[in-house]
Amino acid sequence: MFFFLRSPSAAASFAASSAAIRAVFSANSSLKTSFSTLSQLSNSLQNEKNEKLNQVSQESIQKEQKQVKKEKYVFAQLNEKQKEFLDEVIRVDQAGELGANYIYQGQIFALVHKRPELKETLNHMWEQEVHHHNTFNQLQVRRRVRPSLLTPLWKVGAIGLGYVTGSISKEAAMACTVAVETVIGGHYNDQLRTLMKEFTVDAIEKDNTSNLIKNPDFQSSEIEHLKEIIKEFRDQELEHLDIAIENDAESAVPYWLITDVIKLICKSAILTCEKI
Repeated sequence: MFFFLRSPSAAASFAASSAAIRAVFSANSSLKTSFSTLSQLSNSLQNEKNEKLNQVSQESIQKEQKQVKKEKYVFAQLNEKQKEFLDEVIRVDQAGELGANYIYQGQIFALVHKRPELKETLNHMWEQEVHHHNTFNQLQVRRRVRPSLLTPLWKVGAIGLGYVTGSISKEAAMACTVAVETVIGGHYNDQLRTLMKEFTVDAIEKDNTSNLIKNPDFQSSEIEHLKEIIKEFRDQELEHLDIAIENDAESAVPYWLITDVIKLICKSAILTCEKI
């Protein structure tokens, strides 16, 4: 062995082989470390997934329990103030979604031919507004709520607002969306707070009419259904707001003037629709 290493070429070969062996062991160690890291990451993701599934499962169980509770009870009639508020909710929201529907129509008419890349985005938001509008139309008929007497004005004003801002620029149209969706999102939140705080009514058990529950921790199916609709639509309106900001709404000139004026118009329309 020692004789073999006396040869320079043999020594060089031996050194190269040793280096290669060390490199293999080093790579193997790195692979083990990588596999260990990947395993830890996989376990972490699996635990997170399980936690989310458990949360969804618990929420589903709680929802089912509430539904079972509601089916066991008869709820007291709403008072006149509550009925009036529900009528206002449906009338205002129907008019607001009608307005949003026509605003997007105006923007599409003004923008799509010169900015075809916006067609998919605008159509996505418009289709959701059409669904919102149709839903409140159905609620309006079901509850026999009269529409706003100024509906023709809202149609003309909304399509005009959409067309004018779309004709100015893409940025102005998106600034219009920011203003409208900001007001609508806040308005929906106000309605949800009122529905949660002021629409808990007494309930009587169907099979035991002597069992009266004062201020139960659950609400009637009608109120729960309306809250679910408003929550879903609010989230979609806020999605539209995010889309508008991503599409350069804040680059509109002058951004503050466009948004402030449109917000004022929207808030005035809401107050008017509540009564007229």
